[in-house]
Amino acid sequence: MAGHGGSKRVIYAALAGNLAIALTKFAAAFFTGSSAMLSEGVHSLVDTGNGGLLLYGMHRAARPADRTHPLGHGRELYFWSFIVALLVFALGAGVSFYEGVIHIMAPEPVVNAKVNYIVLGLSFLFEGSSWLVALREFHQQKGKQGWLQAVQSSKDPSVYTVLFEDSAALLGLIVAFAGILAAELLEMPELDGAASIGIGLILGATAIFLARESKGLLIGEPASPEVQRQVLAIVQQDPAVQQANGVLTVHMGPQEIVAALSIEFEDHLTAPEIEACVERLEARLKTEMPEIARLFVKPQTTGTWEQRRKIVEAASGDEPDQAG
Repeated sequence: MAGHGGSKRVIYAALAGNLAIALTKFAAAFFTGSSAMLSEGVHSLVDTGNGGLLLYGMHRAARPADRTHPLGHGRELYFWSFIVALLVFALGAGVSFYEGVIHIMAPEPVVNAKVNYIVLGLSFLFEGSSWLVALREFHQQKGKQGWLQAVQSSKDPSVYTVLFEDSAALLGLIVAFAGILAAELLEMPELDGAASIGIGLILGATAIFLARESKGLLIGEPASPEVQRQVLAIVQQDPAVQQANGVLTVHMGPQEIVAALSIEFEDHLTAPEIEACVERLEARLKTEMPEIARLFVKPQTTGTWEQRRKIVEAASGDEPDQAG
C-alpha cells in the first residue's frame, strides 16, 4: 500500500512492544495484587488490539473502487481509527476506572512491590522505544507545523494514533509507579487504586481527543489550502481555461483526494475542445499530483461561482478563501 510504509513500521513496532508488555504486566499483577498494574496490563492489551485494527483498516482501505464504492474504500482507515478511539475509552479507561474504584472500596496491600518496579521499568523502556519510532515518523510528516496543528491537519490517523497511545502509556506508567510507591511508603493501599483511576482519566482524555480527530476525517475533511492552490495553479496554466474559479476537495484516505473543479472556459471553445482540455488537466494532475484520485469538472462562470461561494461562507461564518 503506497504511502503507508512508515505508518506500518510504526504500528508493527507498537504491536511487538505492547503484546510483550501486556503479558508481563498481567503476570506482575497476578503475583503482586496491584490494581494499577492490572490496569496497565489492560491498557497494553487494548493497545495491542488497536494496532491490529489499524493494520486491518489500512488493508481494507487499499482495495480498489468498485460498483458499491465508486470512490474507493479509503475511509475504512478512518472508520477503524474511530473504533480504536472507542476501545481506548470503553476498555482502557473504563476498566482502569472500575478497577481503581473497587480497589479503593476494598483495599488490599501490594505484595512483592519490587516485581512491579522491575516490570514498570522494563515497560517504560519498551514503550519509550515504540514512542520514539512513532515520534520520528510523525516529525517527518508534520514538516514546519506545530505539533497540535500537525495532528489536526493530518489526514493519516495511523501514526498520530500510535503516538498518542504510546504517550498515554508512558504517562500511565509514571502514574502507576507513583501510586504503587506511595501505597507502599505510606502504607495506604487505596493510593494504588487512585493510581488506577488516574490511568483511566489519562486514557479517557486520549480517547476523546482521538475520537474527535477521527470523526472529522470520517465525515470528510478538505485537502490542505496548499494542495488546493496547487491544483488551481495547474488548471489556470491551460490555454483553454479563462478562469479557474475554485476547487472543492475531500479526503477519501490519507493519499486519496476527490476534487471538483469550477472552471470558466474560453468562450470560443467547442464541446470537443472542452473535452480535450479536461483530458489534459486529468493527465497533468495525475502526473504532478497523484493524490488526486478522482477529478470532476464543472463549466461555470466566475460570477456564478462567486455568488454561491459567498452564500456558503455566510452560512458557515468562514473567512473568504480563494481556493474555494
